[in-house]
Amino acid sequence: MSANDDRDPLFRYDDPVFADERLLEITHLPGPDRIVGRDEQMQRVADALNPAIFGSEPNHLFIFGKTGTGKSLISRSVTQRVITEAQHDDVTVKYAFIDCGEQNTEASIVKTIAQIVNEPERSGVTVPDRGLGTGDYYKRLWEAVDGCTDVTIVILDEIDMLEDDEVLRKLSRAGENRRISDSSIGIIGISNKIDFPDHLSERVKSSLSRDELVFSPYDANQLVEILEKRRDAFHDGVLSDDVIPLTAALAAQEHGDARKAIDILRNAGRIAKKRADTRVTADHVRDAKEKTEADRFNELIEGSPQQAKAILYSLTLLTENSTEKEFPTKIIYNQYKEIARQLDFDVLSERRVQEILQEQNFLNVIQSEREGRGRGRGAHAKHRLLENPSIVKKVLLRDSRLAVLKEDE
Repeated sequence: MSANDDRDPLFRYDDPVFADERLLEITHLPGPDRIVGRDEQMQRVADALNPAIFGSEPNHLFIFGKTGTGKSLISRSVTQRVITEAQHDDVTVKYAFIDCGEQNTEASIVKTIAQIVNEPERSGVTVPDRGLGTGDYYKRLWEAVDGCTDVTIVILDEIDMLEDDEVLRKLSRAGENRRISDSSIGIIGISNKIDFPDHLSERVKSSLSRDELVFSPYDANQLVEILEKRRDAFHDGVLSDDVIPLTAALAAQEHGDARKAIDILRNAGRIAKKRADTRVTADHVRDAKEKTEADRFNELIEGSPQQAKAILYSLTLLTENSTEKEFPTKIIYNQYKEIARQLDFDVLSERRVQEILQEQNFLNVIQSEREGRGRGRGAHAKHRLLENPSIVKKVLLRDSRLAVLKEDE
């Protein structure tokens, strides 16, 4: 009798495509032998964190680079290796990885760090999800750090999304201000905005001494090597010969984004499996590219107000129907007024539309730049989509309130 004879027949218990799909998950932390093209950056991060192995305070580090260039991966990988090496000297290193795109307030960040590093039986404190003020969360954090670690490394991904940079000042000066006495804290800040430090408050600039490191995009050859290191996510013989080169080439066009390359490869496998195909081919890759781009854009605008979506739709129509790629606020606003009337939305002021466009620029949904009009005539902003307009339109029209626009095309 087969081992699956007593299993629920509603589900399948074999996977004809994937041998281990987890190797293609974004959260998967590959071993050092699977990391490609980042030896120099890995060494720089290791140099900054090296003191932690002996229980000393690591250097703070800011890392910059476009999405998918390995910033978070290298930070997490090197930190994990520091933790392992420190154990040889009976040094306890812990780390907290915070996505500031999801947690961007001072209180939420302090609470999360404390919850990650805390061991109540050692620190004598608990860290509840709610019910404490920011100051009280800091007190619990200092006790957790001192009681449970020798060194705490805090990785702040998308650090430019912080609502307030005061948390950087307090974390970086915890030892100096005697908030902690038996431990130390190191900060790694990760951003795709290289000018982020220019926007820090003067108090933080003066207190947060740091090294800085820039990650360049991967080239097509490096992307091929990265994907080859994950070939064993699939069963032998499932990938046709052109799948990995094509996936790498498509991702290389988008600023050498390894994360996108891995997403496309995984989605290609899923599409093949859904269609009951026994091999993953170039056709699956091309379909997967469109799905990956749509999924990513949907994540960016998820939760955006419908007025913001109407403004983005206006910019999309302009982009589709013009040879221009950038448009001033005034032109977008005129198009938006027509869209708002079609949707029976209240028409926002031009000033408010400009503010929403700037918010979308901050979220990397669009790119906005100020352009001078000439001497004595001031400047105006121009805006352009960062994604293919057909993808943007498809995602925006998933919103039931905007779906009526599809009928009018």
